[in-house]
Amino acid sequence: MDLNGKTILITGGTGSFGQKFIELVTERYTPKRLIIFSRDELKQFEMSSRFPKAKFPFIRYFIGDVRDLERLRRAFDGVDVLIHAAALKQVDTCEYNPFEAVKTNVNGSANVIDAALDCGVKQVINLSTDKAANPINLYGATKLCADKMFVAANNYSGTKDTRFSVVRYGNVVASRGSVVPLFLRQKETGSLTITDPEMTRFWISLEEAVEFVLTSLGCMRGGEIFVPKIPSVRITDLAQAIAPECEIKSIGIRPGEKLHEVMVSRDDARNTIELDDRFVIHPSDCSQAMKETYANKFGGKCCSRGFEYSSENNDHWLTVDDLKQMVSGMVI
Repeated sequence: MDLNGKTILITGGTGSFGQKFIELVTERYTPKRLIIFSRDELKQFEMSSRFPKAKFPFIRYFIGDVRDLERLRRAFDGVDVLIHAAALKQVDTCEYNPFEAVKTNVNGSANVIDAALDCGVKQVINLSTDKAANPINLYGATKLCADKMFVAANNYSGTKDTRFSVVRYGNVVASRGSVVPLFLRQKETGSLTITDPEMTRFWISLEEAVEFVLTSLGCMRGGEIFVPKIPSVRITDLAQAIAPECEIKSIGIRPGEKLHEVMVSRDDARNTIELDDRFVIHPSDCSQAMKETYANKFGGKCCSRGFEYSSENNDHWLTVDDLKQMVSGMVI
């Protein structure tokens, strides 16, 4: 995907993903404008110090909230590519504050869709999560709702060229709310807490997540949910990699937490194409002929009925040594 000369906007742009996205895009491209849209003026100030105006004159900062449709319309004016990363993401926080989660993750997503259509944005990608597949917590439910909305948005774009797709991936190493910073803090106490020793998770680095979004921009047609093929980790292996000398205490699964995560459910299998590096979930109303045409074009195949892509049955696992290398040098 060539982003030179394009106007790009990322909602929630001061978060972990946004920081890495801006870093990689500025290393490789010279956009016309690169707009960071977020609520936190302090984080924007800190980000502007990292990316000074003298060196990055095309970067702009918009204070705003996705709950504010008029502000989104103002910010999206002239935008070519939009990455929607803004969300309330902490499972515990969303469980305790359900109305706020809905206002941001569902209503805010509806506002992003409406503003993108109103302003003629060409490409829109919504960042999703493995917790949106067969959700059991409110965060996952709001993200599934948002996924459905972004896929359906292609049906009412009318004569506009705006296209919407979704990127769904697993836990991001050392992002805000990740277990890695928690383990690093607990390491100093001599004891790590895990919820269940059988727990597994999908694992992806921030750079890999950004790379996947960029490649998805290059192949999106509208309506796809892109799922990367990424490794799984056992939570006990991660604890061993970070603090092998520490005692492990099992504290039980928290409300809304799964033992294993899923990114392609069995119910979605019939709509899913497997490519070399990803799965592509098509809308449920997509015909078999269209799915086969897509698979042939990109050298893929239709998944069998009953297929499931979960962190438990993955064929790619990170070892303790792999994890040691990934977390080495990380600080709290």
